[in-house]
Amino acid sequence: MTDRPTPPQAEQQQPMPGKTEAMNPRPDHGEHSYTGHGRLLDKRALITGADSGIGRAVALAYAREGADVAISYLDEHDDAEETKRLVEDAGRRALLLPGDISDPAHARKIVADTADAFGRIDILVNNAAHQASFAKIEDISDEEWQVTFATNIHAMFYLVKAALPHMKAGGSIINTTSINAEDPSEQLLAYATTKGAIYNFTAGLGKMLADRKIRVNAVAPGPVWTPLIPSTMPPEAVKSFGSNTPLGRAAQPAELAAPYVMLATEEASYIIGATIPVTGGRAFI
Repeated sequence: MTDRPTPPQAEQQQPMPGKTEAMNPRPDHGEHSYTGHGRLLDKRALITGADSGIGRAVALAYAREGADVAISYLDEHDDAEETKRLVEDAGRRALLLPGDISDPAHARKIVADTADAFGRIDILVNNAAHQASFAKIEDISDEEWQVTFATNIHAMFYLVKAALPHMKAGGSIINTTSINAEDPSEQLLAYATTKGAIYNFTAGLGKMLADRKIRVNAVAPGPVWTPLIPSTMPPEAVKSFGSNTPLGRAAQPAELAAPYVMLATEEASYIIGATIPVTGGRAFI
């Protein structure tokens, strides 16, 4: 906790959705720090947005805990190949699944491809997200609003429906919401609104699937140093990113992995419909 990068970061900007290699400093996904203990031995996981950021950190942790990982991503092939290498270096199978999960047909296809390759799905992590910054509501186009909802919340609906026939009792669905669900940033209006929807989707779906013994929970990150930041925020905001937390810095993706691991294990057998905040001290009420 004491040796993580703190603001100010270098002012930087990238084209959306951003690349890990171009970030300064480079994010830590746990490459040199995460040690597995067999807590997910022989589980099969599908993770969306697994090419970089939180998704890569979770994929790495799951693999080192013994799980095979299907890596869903949009078109960031270099980043996805690196995640695949990390999974395979841990001795587990990795499946690359490029494409747009906001398309219902593609969402169903990646679920089918994962089930075909791995035989079943034990863990579904709905992590992929789209965001963009706008100073005024008039600057948000209809298309931007629709893309944000289609990627961030509609895709979860498609993926869960498709995955359930391949999941057994004991399975786990983990959604990524955000501190923005409770403390929305005005510059991220569309994104924050979808994160509030995910928070409620998680609670309601948790109740709906409890009798099937499939647990649904969420993780609510605060600011996390991922490619979304330099590719969707102005340089001055990137420079100070994370300074609004009591810790005074953004999280590294590696610091998000632990709750995703815990929620996927039997240690979380009585946790349903919950949201775990990982916010550097910012209140999530």
